[in-house]
Amino acid sequence: MTDIFREVEEDVRRERFEKLWKAYGAYAIAALVLLFAGIGGWQLWQRYDLQQRQKTADAFMAAQRITNPRDAASAFVDLTRDTPKGYATVARLSEASAMFASGQRAEAIDLYKQIANADSGAIGSVARLRAAWAMADTATPGAIGDWLAPLTQPGNAWRENAKEVLAYVAYRGMDIKGAQQQYAELAADPEAPDALRARAKALAAFLKNGGAITYGSVPPDAVPAPPQAAQPDNAPPAAQPAP
Repeated sequence: MTDIFREVEEDVRRERFEKLWKAYGAYAIAALVLLFAGIGGWQLWQRYDLQQRQKTADAFMAAQRITNPRDAASAFVDLTRDTPKGYATVARLSEASAMFASGQRAEAIDLYKQIANADSGAIGSVARLRAAWAMADTATPGAIGDWLAPLTQPGNAWRENAKEVLAYVAYRGMDIKGAQQQYAELAADPEAPDALRARAKALAAFLKNGGAITYGSVPPDAVPAPPQAAQPDNAPPAAQPAP
């Protein structure tokens, strides 16, 4: 009897499966086709995306190797038009640097400011710092301080770099005491990078010792005496001047 009930149960299951297959089999096949098509399409897209990224990276490296600043700026402009957003932002930053190196100071500062205002991440912070350094010799200390305010907040990763700019601005404004104090604080700041602390320590000592106003003098180069002609072995000794 057990075998009979088992056979009946299997027949019922088979009949249910056949009904389900007749009702939904076409949909199941279509779903499988779409699934495999999606997997294939995703793999093709990944391959294409990798090729495009490699192409962009090669173009970016080629632009960085251009030694003429104006030509480099033009190459980075082309990159900003046809590259993904991340590369385009980095290309704009490099474009601004090339413009600054070629003497287009105002245009470079303006582009740095655009990048800094549009990006709140690392690239925007770098652009803000570069703009501050570019303006350090011409802008007022108040203007530089306002521009760097987003970076000088406690806990900001770029705080020490921004404070270095402010210390330099104080020095350029002949606030020697203030600049010395700021450099000394940076030199003792454990959060500052080692290279920055070393620069700050050297400049604090320079200002403390009066280097900002006392330059000293450089002795003239020593003039070597003209060589004397060689004398033969049997030549009489040279006459000595009378006392």
